[in-house]
Amino acid sequence: MDQKGQPANAQPDTVALPAPTAWPFVFALGVALVFAGLLTSASISVLGAVLYLAGAIGWFREVLPHEHHEVVPVAPAPELVVVPGREVMRVKIAEAQRAWLPLKVYPVSAGVKGGMAGAVAMALIAMLYGVISHGSIWYPVNLLAGSLYEQGAMPSVEEMLHFRLGWFLFGLAMHFTISLLVGLLYGAMLPMLPTRPILLGGVVAPIVWTGLVYEVLGLINPLLDQRINWAWFTASQVAFGVVAGLVVVRQNKVWTSQNLPFAARAGVEAPGIGEDDEEAPRG
Repeated sequence: MDQKGQPANAQPDTVALPAPTAWPFVFALGVALVFAGLLTSASISVLGAVLYLAGAIGWFREVLPHEHHEVVPVAPAPELVVVPGREVMRVKIAEAQRAWLPLKVYPVSAGVKGGMAGAVAMALIAMLYGVISHGSIWYPVNLLAGSLYEQGAMPSVEEMLHFRLGWFLFGLAMHFTISLLVGLLYGAMLPMLPTRPILLGGVVAPIVWTGLVYEVLGLINPLLDQRINWAWFTASQVAFGVVAGLVVVRQNKVWTSQNLPFAARAGVEAPGIGEDDEEAPRG
C-alpha cells in the first residue's frame, strides 16, 4: 500500500475499493436468529449464534491482517458540450398600458349614504303597514322595541298602538344602527357590481337579508317572530335597497388604485411617480 491507501501494483487509470463480502449479511442474519429463537425454539438461537460467530470472524478477517481490495478501472467522464441558447424573438408591446376594468368604482361612503336614505324609506313602508293593519303608525316601532325592551312579557297589541317615548327611542336607535351597518356592508360590496348598484341593493341584498333574518329571528327573538309580517318585511327591504341604489348612482365614482405603482398604493413617498411631480419646480 502506498501513502494514499492505493495498492502498490495499482495502475494509474484504476482505483482500489473495498472488496465485496457477504460476511456482514451472515453476521446480521445470526443476530436476527438469536432473538427469533427467544420466541420460537432454542435450536434457532443456537443456529443464530453459530452464524453470528462465523460472520464476526469472517468480517474480521476481511480487514486484518490486510485489508482486501478490488482494483476497478476508471474511465474519464465525457466532456460536456455546452450548446448556446437560441434567441427568442420578442413581441413588441405598445407603450400604453392595457386598461383594467373597472377603472372607477363607487366609494364606500356612497353605500353609507344609501343605507341612511334606505332607512327612511324602510320606516315609511313600516308606518304604512301599521296604518293599514292596525290603524297606528306606532305599531311597527313598538313591535320592534317592545319585544326587545321587555323580554319578560310581550306587550299586548293595544299597548303597541300608542306612542311610548322609551320604546320609540330604543327602536329608532336600533333601526338606524342596523341600517348604518347594512349600508356600510353594501358600500363594501359595490366594487363587485360597480355597474348594477340598484340590482345589488334592490334584488340581491333584500333576498339574502330576508332569508338570513327568517332563519335566525326565531332564535334571537321568538316573540317578534310570532307577530312579524314577512310580506311587508320583504317589501320594506326592497324599498330600502332600491332607494339605497338610487342614492348610490347619484354619487361620483372614484378612480381605482390598480394602475398605480406599488409605492403609491403602499403610501410610500416616491418622487417622480405622480403627475404633480412633473409640474413641480426644480431648483
